[in-house]
Amino acid sequence: MRLVVGLGNPGPEYERHRHNVGFMAVDELHRRHGFGPWKKRFQGLIAEGSIAREKSWLLKPQTFMNLSGQAVGEAMRFYKLIPDQVIVFHDELDVVPGKIRVKRGGGHGGHNGLRSIDDHIGKDYWRVRVGIGHPGSKEKVQGWVLSNFAKADESWLPTLLDMLAAEFPLMAAGEAEKYASRIALLTAPPKPPKPAKAPPAPPAA
Repeated sequence: MRLVVGLGNPGPEYERHRHNVGFMAVDELHRRHGFGPWKKRFQGLIAEGSIAREKSWLLKPQTFMNLSGQAVGEAMRFYKLIPDQVIVFHDELDVVPGKIRVKRGGGHGGHNGLRSIDDHIGKDYWRVRVGIGHPGSKEKVQGWVLSNFAKADESWLPTLLDMLAAEFPLMAAGEAEKYASRIALLTAPPKPPKPAKAPPAPPAA
């Protein structure tokens, strides 16, 4: 069994924010894998279904980012899960846009949603870190994460979300490294064609 959490802030005004890419990923999982309707529970929205023949729940905390751990902790305890069965999708400043990193445990890196989850369930859960890039200075971070993805991001964001959902059965089956490698392969830009070889010079007269 798996509890798959997307982090974000509730409300239409936050819908396209970089900070809400966790919600976007979980919404795509919901659509692609035919989960049941969203229901209000555990201070969040939760949906039941299965991925890779394994019963799973999708959770979008509705507490705002800083209190995300309250919803995750309630749901985990209700379903009698351990942190290793929890997978969290979240935005990551220190990963370039369009790339992901997958790991279990570690620090929160200043991410308030992860900080809250750490406080409620410990650190030994899985994180799928979705790169949004860094604005360049600490002073610009809040405005960066709490603003919409730029038009230029449309060149990679829909494809990445689609692949995160399509290949998620690998992650659900415990194949975290294969999942990360597969996403990297499928979202890599095409290699430029090799330049054509110049024809051999004609023999000297």
